[in-house]
Amino acid sequence: MASKSTSKPAAKTAGKPAQKKQAKKSDGGPAPLSKDDELKAYRDMLLIRRFEEKAGQMYGMGLIGGFCHLYIGQEAVVVGMQMAIRDGDQVITGYRDHGHMLATGMDPKGVMAELTGREGGYSKGKGGSMHMFSRDKKFFGGHGIVGAQVPLGTGLAFANRYREDGSVCLAYFGDGAANQGQVYESFNMAELWQLPVVYVIENNQYAMGTSVARSSAQTNLSKRGVSFNIPGEQVDGMDVRAVREAGARAVESCREGNGPYILEMMTYRYRGHSMSDPAKYRAKEEVNKMRAEHDPIEQVRLRLIESKSLSEDDLKQIDKEIKGIVNEAAEFAQSSPEPDPSELWTDVLADVEA
Repeated sequence: MASKSTSKPAAKTAGKPAQKKQAKKSDGGPAPLSKDDELKAYRDMLLIRRFEEKAGQMYGMGLIGGFCHLYIGQEAVVVGMQMAIRDGDQVITGYRDHGHMLATGMDPKGVMAELTGREGGYSKGKGGSMHMFSRDKKFFGGHGIVGAQVPLGTGLAFANRYREDGSVCLAYFGDGAANQGQVYESFNMAELWQLPVVYVIENNQYAMGTSVARSSAQTNLSKRGVSFNIPGEQVDGMDVRAVREAGARAVESCREGNGPYILEMMTYRYRGHSMSDPAKYRAKEEVNKMRAEHDPIEQVRLRLIESKSLSEDDLKQIDKEIKGIVNEAAEFAQSSPEPDPSELWTDVLADVEA
């Protein structure tokens, strides 16, 4: 019986580098979404927003311990990118990860139960906010080490190339992680082997609390791949239409065999870096202005009303349904038992003598 080929992705040949095929950008503003897509984007972003608000409330009540990094304000990034991929594509990110879990279709009950350290959680209550995983939903984790997900995402893309299965990996990281050395090692490897990976930089402008203008010599992070011959572009990460459109270009480029792509999503988090961060390094007026003029959910809500696709009453009903889902998740989390102490000995990798 003939065996399956195990040839590895070939490195680029020596000499003059090949011309990179640039993904074609659209002229003017982003293409409009269909009514169905607009409504789905609205529901998906609203679920993330309401879930995160509830998580913040439960953290304040002492029901969630440890670290908790909320995604409020950044919802358009992950929702728009999910609209650009297909079944089989993978997602991996850092510790601000609840939104990514929900966007990939993970059950809010399992996510909230994990946040509260209960056995009904995705990691059986042992991972908490920063360490969840769903192979079924192709979500390969939130990762607590800054930038650690980037080489792992590159490895997922290597596997895609090796198997020739046509899948693309989305590797998310923030503006703070963009200065990590392992990110550039990953860029170099991904370009050498033409790996199908989209590096999505969620630039919320403050990393852990320092403005990108004070921490990065090159503040246009979409250019970070220039020395590796990786194309990149800046995207309005507060507009789900712009994210979906740029994401579709980047994913198509990867799927066609053109190698990695960088998308810098210009976004903004409304809360501090984590629940323990009072965010005194920025003015309240700045946050209020972003909320008032660029909120990703409000933009979609206004378009739905102006197009007469839905009425105010319709939208209120959707909000009520979403709040019901989130409240049900919170109740499930609080009623789920804590993991048995014996769970400390499971899912542990250790060296064992032969």
